Amino acid sequence: MKLSFLRFLPVLAVVSLSSCSSLYIPNVPNTPMLSTKGEFSGGAHASIGGNLSLNGAYAASNHFGVIGSVSYLNNDRTRKDLKQKLGEIGGGYFNTFGPDDNRIIEVYAGYGGGKTDRTYFNYENDVLKSSEHQETTYSKTFFQVNYSSRKANNLKLFGKDFPINYGTAIRISHVNMKTFLINGIGQPREGNLFLEPIFFTRMKFSDTFQLQYTSSGNFGLNSRKFISAG
Repeated sequence: MKLSFLRFLPVLAVVSLSSCSSLYIPNVPNTPMLSTKGEFSGGAHASIGGNLSLNGAYAASNHFGVIGSVSYLNNDRTRKDLKQKLGEIGGGYFNTFGPDDNRIIEVYAGYGGGKTDRTYFNYENDVLKSSEHQETTYSKTFFQVNYSSRKANNLKLFGKDFPINYGTAIRISHVNMKTFLINGIGQPREGNLFLEPIFFTRMKFSDTFQLQYTSSGNFGLNSRKFISAG
């Protein structure tokens, strides 16, 4: 059984700080690149925005895998506090192909949900004058395709060669508010469809440890005020 216990993924992300920024912050997508039955992949990830994620995947058969993710964000600032909890689970098909079976494709679908709390503070002369508390719970469904090649190039560091390979993924997520309150008062709920392109590079240090760098984008396909790509 192939084990990959830990991968650390710094993720490029742009987070708007305006009052219209999104109440939904996507987690780091799961890109395990399973290849054989019994294989397990686990990862710990952090984004530059402070979003911490744990991802796991298991190959239940030669071509069927299950994936799961949880993420947590706690960002306290002078004028804005933001907290989010998100979890998701899914399953799907994986296979190897190409010369020497050195390419991998995965297709997953799944379901998840989360909760976000955000508070804005308004100060005058360093005195708090007012605040606005926004709270939402939401559900999400997603469909995702991952592709990677196991053919590696070598990067020489400190006199040693480290194999590097590359991959890409595309994810479509549908997010719908279940509840939405501002200062305890119910508000019209929103939903949106998101397109997330993902690109990643992996450096192999050993059979059980890899360093992964991921860059990703998040595009909302509908114009929304609170569930947006901002």
